[in-house]
Amino acid sequence: MKHRRLTPADLEQSLKRIDGKGYKAYKDIEGEYAFPHLTLIIDHVQGDPFASPSRLRAIIDHTRAGFPEDTYNNRSRKVGLADFLLRRFHALAMSASRICGSGKSGIIAIDRPGQEILERTAVIVTDRGIEARFSVGLPARGRTVLGKEASRILLKTIPAIIDSSLFFESLRHQAVSSQDLTANLYEHISTNEDADCLREALQAHDLVAFIADGAILPRRSGVDDRPKTTGHVVTFKSPPSLRVSLNLPNHGKVTGMGIRKGITLIVGGGYHGKSTLLNAIERGVYNHIPGDGRELVVTDSHAVKIRAEDGRRIEKVNISPFISNLPFGEDTVRFSSENASGSTSQAANIVEAIEAGATVLLTDEDTAATNFMIRDHRMQELIAKDREPITPFVDKVRQLYNDFGVSTILVMGGSGDYFDVADHVIAMDSFTAHDVSERAKAIAARYRTERRSEGGDTFGEITVRVPLKQSLDPSKGRRVVKISGRGLKTIIFGRYAIDLSCVEGLVHPSQVNAIGQALYYARTKYMDGRRNLSQILDLVMSDIDQHGLDVIDPRRMGDYARFRRLELAAALNRLPTLRML
Repeated sequence: MKHRRLTPADLEQSLKRIDGKGYKAYKDIEGEYAFPHLTLIIDHVQGDPFASPSRLRAIIDHTRAGFPEDTYNNRSRKVGLADFLLRRFHALAMSASRICGSGKSGIIAIDRPGQEILERTAVIVTDRGIEARFSVGLPARGRTVLGKEASRILLKTIPAIIDSSLFFESLRHQAVSSQDLTANLYEHISTNEDADCLREALQAHDLVAFIADGAILPRRSGVDDRPKTTGHVVTFKSPPSLRVSLNLPNHGKVTGMGIRKGITLIVGGGYHGKSTLLNAIERGVYNHIPGDGRELVVTDSHAVKIRAEDGRRIEKVNISPFISNLPFGEDTVRFSSENASGSTSQAANIVEAIEAGATVLLTDEDTAATNFMIRDHRMQELIAKDREPITPFVDKVRQLYNDFGVSTILVMGGSGDYFDVADHVIAMDSFTAHDVSERAKAIAARYRTERRSEGGDTFGEITVRVPLKQSLDPSKGRRVVKISGRGLKTIIFGRYAIDLSCVEGLVHPSQVNAIGQALYYARTKYMDGRRNLSQILDLVMSDIDQHGLDVIDPRRMGDYARFRRLELAAALNRLPTLRML
């Protein structure tokens, strides 16, 4: 949408003219305003003071913003710079925002960042300049325009926030703990760049994850992802036999524990740090801000957490590598269910993840289906294989790696049968890691399990599926398209809700917002009844790589964040109406 180009004086005059009129008069101020040092664009004005706030953008070219070229001369640095500026803008907007009328009057907001550094649409850094996207609750008394208050917000408060957050010179004159913000800026950018370089180095060193010495893995609580700072906080230290050294462009040499490709067990007593280590590895697919403690904890970007998910819907997934010979001849080559069990859901989650391009599976026995993970010798003696449809994961995990190159990192505290198939075994003792691989192998050799492998010679086939466009209906009532994210766990897609509560690779609601829109984009552009799911994912992610997140939505939204193909596929697979060929 092309806006008329106006001046701040024009905006001031318009606000004077509509002062005291009905709220819809605010529509008159939509447009593009050329300030001396920036362009302010009012894209969309809310229709009511109680509705979602109005959407605005600020655009500044690099010659005016003044950031040195070395702060945005590659993709990692652009994302790091954008994330830093977002955090500064957010803090200032929070301080300046105040209710000054009815509804959401006076609110100034921008996408709220978390511990991860994500590519977002809230602040975008390009080769040309910087763009910030934010929202403002235009003030009203009842449903009457408060023109003077709006003028204060739009012509004084917002320009002041922009001046203090999006210009390099302003950072040099603002102190945090007696240090100007430019030092913090460069630390932020270099931290992001180092994490990207470290993740890229994994493949060359045959690794799937790296945990730096000195990392702080424990979090404050299940609902507070900041690093734990009180009580017993044990910094991570690699076992000598697993320690590797890598060189980074900013940090220089870094040492830590490298987890190699293959099958790795994390063992130990309860409350000794097994799940804490796995959770850190899981979050290592994202970069983290300075001070998080996990800045140099990185994981293969195609790693995914797998769990049981009782009750989920499954659409034509080939789970026969794990489950076959169901009673009454139920098909498991194209298995469908409206209410899957723990074992069938976990089998489907694995197969769907591989179909979507997963290269590393992360599993914690606490959230896995017991009968899916292991069937011991005594149970084999009691229930013959021809009466047991499930082939346990212990008999398939090695084939996954041999046949598809898919590694597994598994928290296992209750079954030593996995010692027979593990390449490496890491024991956590009081949050300290020990390499007990040789000891585990010796125990496996000394105490034979006597259980028989039930997995056959190969893993089996991953069947290609083709999503049907007509099964993705985004309409609701009179609205042709009704799509919205609801926090971190739900997408409203037309008349249906997509439940993402067990999709653990999502870390921010803006990813959920973007995935909902990406499903519609995929449906509109690439679902033709011939392309399979993997091909569609390739095309959507390639478009985002080339054109940014705006490619999925031309409205210039400010609440989208970069997601992975794995979570996009997971959302599609959980759409209640999905149909596959």
